[in-house]
Amino acid sequence: MQILKASWLITSNEEGTIIKDGAIAFEDQILDVGTQEYISEKYPDETIEDMGENSVLMPGLINSHIHLEFSSNTTTLKYGNFMRWLNSVITSREELVEKATQKLVSQKLDSMLRSGTTTIGAISSYSLDLEPCLKTPINTVFFSEVIGTKLDMVDTLLADFKARLNESKKLASDNFIPGVAIHSPYSVHPFLIREALKEAAGENLAVSSHFLESPQEFEWLHKDSGGFVDFFKNFLGQDKAVTRPLEFLNQFKHIDNLSFTHCVEASEDDLEQIKSLGATINHCLTSNRLLNNTKLELENLNKLDIPFSIGTDGLSSNNSLNMFDELRNVLFSHSTQELNEFSKKLIAAATVNGAKALGLNKGLLVKGSDADVICLRLPDVLEEETDLCTQIILHTKNVEKVYIGGKDA
Repeated sequence: MQILKASWLITSNEEGTIIKDGAIAFEDQILDVGTQEYISEKYPDETIEDMGENSVLMPGLINSHIHLEFSSNTTTLKYGNFMRWLNSVITSREELVEKATQKLVSQKLDSMLRSGTTTIGAISSYSLDLEPCLKTPINTVFFSEVIGTKLDMVDTLLADFKARLNESKKLASDNFIPGVAIHSPYSVHPFLIREALKEAAGENLAVSSHFLESPQEFEWLHKDSGGFVDFFKNFLGQDKAVTRPLEFLNQFKHIDNLSFTHCVEASEDDLEQIKSLGATINHCLTSNRLLNNTKLELENLNKLDIPFSIGTDGLSSNNSLNMFDELRNVLFSHSTQELNEFSKKLIAAATVNGAKALGLNKGLLVKGSDADVICLRLPDVLEEETDLCTQIILHTKNVEKVYIGGKDA
């Protein structure tokens, strides 16, 4: 058993409990949480490690949506317009994938670990990031992705997807968990969606999909028009979308652990369906901004009680994989939200809501949760609890200690 105490402890529980002068006892799971006085009285014979002045204990951060296979990108891809970016991805894909060596991906994961990320939802198109994800101490839900719309290619694409998924299943462990990703409604044939979801439902795997990320996607899926017309005609010889948004969503009805990424162009009907599916929305604000897409309207999610998590997306559409950088961007961009209450919601989004998106027993400092814990230090004394989450987001870049499954990482 280990016991840590700190100036502040954030539980991320439903009540949003924050404990001043808090302490936590844990092994691989959390055994007890409370005030330092309560823990010291309950465990009088145990050594308590003091995290120091102005310290904070909180759940490890969960990056619910990330692409690692494009981690070599810095200035290659073109931003400012979704179609401009997509065409640059098609043009530069092989070059970027070749440069994203296992060593480079491992370096990015190490940097994420130092900045407090203890769990990721990694969307993998080719399984080229498999080895680094196996070696990192970061918990990884490894989403093998299916993509392709051409009917004459579905058998080949399905076989490739199943081979990658089966390989990840053979390697499954406590901190490497296979999952299934459907790329998007515009890019996956309904047959492939159906077959991939059968694989997921049969073994209760988490599922994730991009959904309505751009105005161009909205126009294509609803009207077979807009910026995607030339793209599909030139690359795939298609002049119509393979599915419509609600038809797409209706295929996910028997998936327990489900998330949709972006959803910035989702209609009220779409959101109602996402709500009925019990899904979480992965909010990737920086990516949305760089591709000049609209911003997720969190008020609409709040009305329907749809949870949102935080993802950085990949370095193909972000300049940082540090979750505190992403949290600052989200905090600054949603300027109509009351600052301190919104900061508290963002900490929950980056912890317990991320766990919900990935179907994991994480993201909470409560008895029975996996002991994924980070410790950070504020630059000065904090007087008011109501300011805590805001000050954490404003001032944290890296953390001092990381525990994953109770082990010092």
